[in-house]
Amino acid sequence: MEMGCCGCFGFSRRRKAIARPEFRIGGYRSVLSQKPLLDGGGEDDVDDVDDVDDSFYNGESTNMTQGYDESEVSTGAKRSEEIINFKIRNGLVCRQFEVKETRRLVRSEDENGIKMINEYIREFKIGSGSYAKVVLYRSSKDGKHYAIKAFHKSHLLKQRVAPSETAMTDVFREVLIMKIVSHPNIVNLIEVIDDPDTDHFYMVLEYVEGKWDCDGSGPPGGLGEAIARKYLRDIVSGLMYLHSHNIVHMDIKPQNLLVTQNGTVKIADFSVSQVFEGDNDELRRSPGTPVITAPECCLGLTYHGKAADTWAVGITLYCMIMGKFPFIGETLQETYDKIVNDPIYVPDDLNSQLCNLLEGLLCKDPDERLTLEMVAEHPWVIGEDGPLPEFLCWCKQNSLQGDMHKVDTEVLPQDLDSKAEGESLTL
Repeated sequence: MEMGCCGCFGFSRRRKAIARPEFRIGGYRSVLSQKPLLDGGGEDDVDDVDDVDDSFYNGESTNMTQGYDESEVSTGAKRSEEIINFKIRNGLVCRQFEVKETRRLVRSEDENGIKMINEYIREFKIGSGSYAKVVLYRSSKDGKHYAIKAFHKSHLLKQRVAPSETAMTDVFREVLIMKIVSHPNIVNLIEVIDDPDTDHFYMVLEYVEGKWDCDGSGPPGGLGEAIARKYLRDIVSGLMYLHSHNIVHMDIKPQNLLVTQNGTVKIADFSVSQVFEGDNDELRRSPGTPVITAPECCLGLTYHGKAADTWAVGITLYCMIMGKFPFIGETLQETYDKIVNDPIYVPDDLNSQLCNLLEGLLCKDPDERLTLEMVAEHPWVIGEDGPLPEFLCWCKQNSLQGDMHKVDTEVLPQDLDSKAEGESLTL
């Protein structure tokens, strides 16, 4: 998909501008390549070793701290972790089958040079990211393919995301989130391999090929309305599930949306996701990728995670239809300036219902922006397929059957006991 640059953002018939702020991220103003704007950061070179795979599934990288108080980043990360641990401790895990946890790592290589990690046979590299790469493996037990995301723990400990936190914090939180969720439109975590006697840590994920199916009926790089509608329905379904479980993704974009062979979209990459209590989804931490950042986030203000996710859905829908991001500048400051101030361009002949949906999703005022529930009921989304299918998640099934574990009455602690940096990542 060619991510071109567009000169305006907001509908051409609605050109009410927000007062232009002066964007100076930490006082730093410099020309950046478009790749960091699309991906959220540059890629750090790492040794091309089979088991140094600490990238995200899709090979994208993120930078979450530009322009924000790093103490806020640290506080939010600790709070997310303690909420998840509270859920796990009380059996509030929305999975029928727990994630397998393996504490022993066996790395081997046969006479033909084929490498293995425990039961998994290495096939080829899938992609690279800010830390390393993701590799396709095949299980010698069931013959299925899996995407293995691997990390050097020592490398993660060197990557600082806040004064008191390293990239290990983000990886640990990602694992915790994926351990408690299960949905047809979310990539499934199968196994965690963490040998305390080694520097290696692995996430074994279901393998999704992950390519958009362009049918040629839209602009170059875009999708036709029928496929875009199908993909959007899946995205909204998966994201509504996350929001109902008090999780905001924070990095919804085409690169983090994988597509199965039968055309089902699955949300991937929870490396910058956050967990909140009840309806208190206020955040200050920057979303993962500049070009999907909502206007209220660009201004450095406290914002609501759900509304920011919904904006990102609108950006993604625009990409699916138009084949490019609606606006992107040559610098981070210019990109944020366009997000906050520029109207969006749509062709005159675009479906009026689709225009209306894009307008609602990409409303610059978060209080006036469509919610995901409104999107699910929008005429363009319903189309000829009808309402989105209702998904009865595992924890709700248990609740209806009266089988929920008894929740203890403890109050979430204000301060999470910090995890020793060298400690094993598994629970």
